[in-house]
Order: sequence, then C-alpha cells, then structure tokens
Amino acid sequence: MDKKIVMLCSACFSTTAVYNAVNRSFPIAHIIEEEPLRGMALAKRRAKKMGWFKVSGQISFALIIGKTLALFSKKRIAAIQTQYAFDLTPLPAEKIMQVASVNDEACIRMLKELDPDVVLVNGTRIISKKVLESTRAVFINMHTGITPAYRGVHGGYWALVNNEPERCGVTVHLVDKGIDTGGVLYQATINTTSRDNFITYPYLQFGEGIPLVKMAVEDALTNDIEVVQPPAMPSALWSHPGFWQYIYLRLFKGKK
Repeated sequence: MDKKIVMLCSACFSTTAVYNAVNRSFPIAHIIEEEPLRGMALAKRRAKKMGWFKVSGQISFALIIGKTLALFSKKRIAAIQTQYAFDLTPLPAEKIMQVASVNDEACIRMLKELDPDVVLVNGTRIISKKVLESTRAVFINMHTGITPAYRGVHGGYWALVNNEPERCGVTVHLVDKGIDTGGVLYQATINTTSRDNFITYPYLQFGEGIPLVKMAVEDALTNDIEVVQPPAMPSALWSHPGFWQYIYLRLFKGKK
C-alpha cells in the first residue's frame, strides 16, 4: 500500500495514543504539530465569542475544579489506561514538523509538499476551508461526543448532564469547515462507573474511539469510506462548564 498518511495535531495524550495505535498498522509518514493556544491568548479568543463573564467562570473551573478532579482521579485514569492498553511511546522527533497554527500558510505549504492521501486530525483548532482545500487528502477526526447532538467540547459530560447516556460516546468523522459537522464514519458509546467524572470521561472515549479511527483510516486507504446517517437528533454546540454551573449540576443533579 503506497498511500501516505500525515497527522495534523497538537501535543497531547490522545495524539500520542492515536499515533501509536494507527502507526502500528498503517505507517504515518509525517506529523504536523501546532503550538497550543494557552493563557490570555486563549481566554481572549473565547471571550470574543462568549463574553468575559462566561469565560471567567470557565477559567475558574479549570484552575480549581479541573485540577482537583485530576488529582483525585489519578488511580482511575491509570486503570483506564491499563484497560485500553494505550501506547504512550513518545512521538518520533524526526517525523515532527512544527507550525504555529494548522491554519498558517506554513501548514498549507507542508501539506502541498507532502501530498498525503489521508490527514489524521487530533486536538487542533478548527481547520479553515483554505487548509482543507489545499490538498486532495481525506481529513479524519475523532471527536469526544456523539454528533450532531454533542458538537464542541466535553460531549460525554453534557450528554450525562442531559440524562442521555445513550448519547455519551465518541464519533469518528470527516472534517469539513464546520465545528464537528463532517460526515459520520463511526460512533460508539461508553460505559461510565461511579468512579468516573468530568476528567475521566474523555479517557473512556479515547479507548472506544481509537479502534474506530483505525477502521476509518483503513477505509480511506482502500477507498472504502462510507458516511453513515446517525439517528435523528438535534444539532447543538457545547462549551466548557463554568465554575458555579458545575457546582450546581454536581450538588443538585449529581453530575460529576
């Protein structure tokens, strides 16, 4: 099989796990890695869309509740990692090409020069139409939510908040110019326990989603991509919970 795979990603846990899982069966030629958007730059970007009041609540949640949950979830995370046998071998440095953003001209030049057949996306900003149209490649992404009902972020958590465990899961989809609106290739739900919470849900989603990513990549390489029509459901875009929002939902609805 002479087709080429390029990974377009940020440096994070799921990128490492996805890369190693896929690369074992279908070698990934190159990794284009964007710099993460953090701190005030990220806050300002969110504030333009949602306002500073909402964003300040999200920041408070991340700094206080998020870190506390992560501290007390270490054993559960370790158990999930063992359950799914995530391979966290560091990415090979010789394959990594750095860009400030996936939407930079530098990234477009790289994609044109590499001329991949498949671009495997993980953990990046929303990819612009210009980037998507710069190559003939199929773009595939794993999203931690069941689309179209749970687009955006933390889809598993919000599905449980809405008492929809049947929509608490993961979607592997084609990438288009929208936010998690590309054609659905595969979906799976997760089973949560009393030991799970906001921090651990994504690890369960990665565990169920990574085998689906491998299936989608194989489909793309063999020209056998098939978009499936999920059951009828409303389309909604979700964001990070705020500090007091999370506290209310945990105390009065038992949503962790």
